[in-house]
Amino acid sequence: MSLTDSAAIDVARSASLASRQLAVLSNEARNEALTALHQALDQNRSTILAANARDLEAATRAAESGDLNHSVLKRLDLSRPGKYEDMLEGILSVRDLEDPVGKITLQTLLDEGLTLERVSCPIGVLLIIFEARPEVIANIAALAIKSGNAAILKGGKESMESFVAIANAVSDAIASSSVPVSSIQLVKTRDAVSSLLEQDSLIDLVIPRGSNELVRFVKENTKIPVLGHADGLCSAYIHSDAKLETAVKVIVDAKTDYPAACNALETLLVHEDVLDTIFPAVAKALIAKGVSLRCDEASKTVLGKTLSPDQIAKVQPATEADYNTEFLDLVLAVKVIPAANSAVETAIAHINAHSSKHTEVVLTESREVANMFMSGIDSAGVYWNASSRFADGMRYGFGTEVGISTNKIHSRGPVGLEGLTIYKYLIRGNGHVAGDYHDGPGGKKYIHSTMPL
Repeated sequence: MSLTDSAAIDVARSASLASRQLAVLSNEARNEALTALHQALDQNRSTILAANARDLEAATRAAESGDLNHSVLKRLDLSRPGKYEDMLEGILSVRDLEDPVGKITLQTLLDEGLTLERVSCPIGVLLIIFEARPEVIANIAALAIKSGNAAILKGGKESMESFVAIANAVSDAIASSSVPVSSIQLVKTRDAVSSLLEQDSLIDLVIPRGSNELVRFVKENTKIPVLGHADGLCSAYIHSDAKLETAVKVIVDAKTDYPAACNALETLLVHEDVLDTIFPAVAKALIAKGVSLRCDEASKTVLGKTLSPDQIAKVQPATEADYNTEFLDLVLAVKVIPAANSAVETAIAHINAHSSKHTEVVLTESREVANMFMSGIDSAGVYWNASSRFADGMRYGFGTEVGISTNKIHSRGPVGLEGLTIYKYLIRGNGHVAGDYHDGPGGKKYIHSTMPL
């Protein structure tokens, strides 16, 4: 089946209409829809997991033949321990959050009887294009409904069986609620993307979730604002005063907890003063977890003196390209930062030059160093003595997320309900007109007094 330009317009137009209806729906009605969504996905668990198993089987064959990256398999697998439960829990967590619509964030008395308010409101229509992550359907459907937005979802071919099974459950749940049926539309055809990306008068925001190739394609082929990130190239810097135990624990988690995630560690910077102390312990712990290290000359030399022959086999020389690579696997690039008064600035400069501006980590016992690092790094998330794996909507308390944004406008980092709302200004008056306010005779003056929220 082909989605023609006229069909794409129909999809976008019906979503736009639904978004206006959804925007005025009560929070109670939106919550009831999320309860129905949770129940439908729970009741259809066996059907969805069976469909996901078929996707995994096909994807495994593709990976074995070299047609698919092995990291995609981990993202695709809904049967991983806790993953399906996390998806279900995310829906309820979103449902139980405070209503993000209609929140007054500014109130000003312009003059007697003339007030200004800034009030949160839905963005409108979201187009979400994703690859290999079938749970995204449930996550975004929940966030869209709760935030009063309509959503058009397009899944990747790798997750098509899962996509169809989850889509059916989502559609049935919405049909049983007060939420307009067109609020969540699930597009299955491959040619839908190009047609929908042209609907800039009807679609308000595009959120791509997948490979950097997908994100770049979207950004280069639409006039619609795009929220997302092309890469998750996260870095950590071990300063000279870091604690060994903290460094080992944080870095091992950041790299090995889920290597295929965009918030996994890809580059490790090591202060020269801890090359002979902390770094070997970190390296041994990483290698024990199956990590291969791509080391610069200084770090490789140190490991050559401290590792066993079996361990040193996991160490290779680094190339400059390694510091610009999102491995999404058990591979980590290592670089030494020379000992000098400017070591922190050198680490910051390296990260800002090579990072994808996702999430970075500093390991230090100095508040001054930590603050310098956290202020100087130009990324959506900057952590002190904590794993980069915390860059996640559920872990931030957002319920779930539509994705991670490295944008510098509107929303950065994990994007939850707040990131799916914008605001409008409301003025309430009583026949007030702007022409009455001037400096001449008879002119009125603005009060501009901040009012309590």
